[in-house]
Amino acid sequence: MANNGEPADIKHVKSISKIWLVPFIAVCMGGWMFYHQWSNQGPLISIVFENASGLEAGKTKIKMHNVDVGEVKSIELTEDLQKVLVTARMSANSEGLLRENTEFWSVNPRISLNGISGLNTLVSGTYINMSTNLEGRSSRDFVALSAPPITPSGTPGLHVTLNSNAEFAFKEGDPVIYKGLKVGEFESIYFNFDERVVYYNTFIQAPYHKLITTNTKFWNTSGVEMDIGANGFKVKSSSIETLITNGVAFGVPEGMPQGERVNERSYFSIHESYESAAEERYKESAKFVILVDDTVRGLRIGAPVEYRGIKVGKVLEINPPNGKQHKWLDSGVAIPVVIGIQPGRVEQTDDAAGIEFINQQIKIWVENGFRASLQTGNLLTGALFVNLEQYPNAPVAQMEQFQQYSVIPSISNEFSQITEKVSAILDNINDMDLVQMSSAANQMMADISASANSMNSTADDFAETLKEMDEQQVSVKLAAALSGIAELTRGFSSGSKTNNEIYDTLETLQHRLRELQPLLLELNQAPNSLIFDKSPKPYLQPGSQPNTQQGNR
Repeated sequence: MANNGEPADIKHVKSISKIWLVPFIAVCMGGWMFYHQWSNQGPLISIVFENASGLEAGKTKIKMHNVDVGEVKSIELTEDLQKVLVTARMSANSEGLLRENTEFWSVNPRISLNGISGLNTLVSGTYINMSTNLEGRSSRDFVALSAPPITPSGTPGLHVTLNSNAEFAFKEGDPVIYKGLKVGEFESIYFNFDERVVYYNTFIQAPYHKLITTNTKFWNTSGVEMDIGANGFKVKSSSIETLITNGVAFGVPEGMPQGERVNERSYFSIHESYESAAEERYKESAKFVILVDDTVRGLRIGAPVEYRGIKVGKVLEINPPNGKQHKWLDSGVAIPVVIGIQPGRVEQTDDAAGIEFINQQIKIWVENGFRASLQTGNLLTGALFVNLEQYPNAPVAQMEQFQQYSVIPSISNEFSQITEKVSAILDNINDMDLVQMSSAANQMMADISASANSMNSTADDFAETLKEMDEQQVSVKLAAALSGIAELTRGFSSGSKTNNEIYDTLETLQHRLRELQPLLLELNQAPNSLIFDKSPKPYLQPGSQPNTQQGNR
């Protein structure tokens, strides 16, 4: 083209170098990986902790049942600088675990009265544990627990709330005991300022939660229980665990029906002991008043009321307010004691009909000598109880009224009766005129002395009279008596006639006895020989004739 003198035709070729395919492919792969990572990563959550002890960003794991489900990404202070905000990335399959009731807490080595936990973190390091029951709405913001929960969420069982008017006797983690076996724990404590009652949220583990019924009673079994009352001295203890910490036991008291099973959170009261819990089966009481003239020291509310040794009720109130609180301080005014006789204890229905029966029966009995008295139930402590008895010789009495209560007449107890008798004796002694008695005694001693002197004088006169007797006359009579005795002795001496006659009689008697000796021997061998013939009889054998030869032998 140059040779012809024409200009060259230049064409521009538009093309992309194949080398650019490499970065393009790299960008696509990176984008795909980013999209895949973004679409498969789990949600980002925030957890507020009290402090960040043991937590590290990029290292601390979040676990559930020892399976990693997330990781801590960052740790920073909250806006008020009071707590720590932890941001964590959860795994993709943990989306359904993040509910509003999901719980988080850090796991560290812990040593307490309830045991030792978190020892595995000495090797693996601190981690965050979580639990959930898959209930409630989805959430991304959480507040961590300050300590591991007593019962993780989702644990099968039953939550109940216990209440007590007593002091704060229990703490989180204290056991719930059933027949010596730990079946639950106290979870949390709440004090209601308006009611001034302590509430304990408690969890009963499955399958023991099936034992909770409408008639279930809870009672305190903490440490060693000692009771010194009218029934004596009692010492009780539950399990070794409750000796170290506190705890409660539960069950249906003997004599009560099992009741219906409880399937949702219910409220129960904590009783002081099993005995006080068992008292709950007696709902109704027929109330009476006894007016006590003696001291009520040693009598307490809850003390037993007994009839001939059988408990039929308890003391409900001592000196109830009646608008005349100061009158009982006056001399001779009795102190009222309110008692309750429970129909259920005397084989009556525990309702209004049972109370009416008790009221009518007591009225009849009072007219026939039914009386109340305070008795000593424990000599060591001086604890008293109310004893009801029939006294046939008691004066006739009618039931009176004290406020809204019927009055059961009372008598002094045995100790008071003895004291009254001793006091009466001392009063009689004090009333004696000791001066007059002393004068009379002196006069009596003077009379005795004069009588003694008179007797001495009489004895002297009698001795003098004996001396004046004729001694010669006495001697003559004594000599005559001795002479008669000598004459009698000579009549029985050897060679005398009397002596010879006695000898002949004895010899004749001896001869007759020798003659009777053979006869006596024969009678001794054959007592019937005087009646039957002594000749021998022929010897007979069964089925043969008499053998005369054998009989003559």
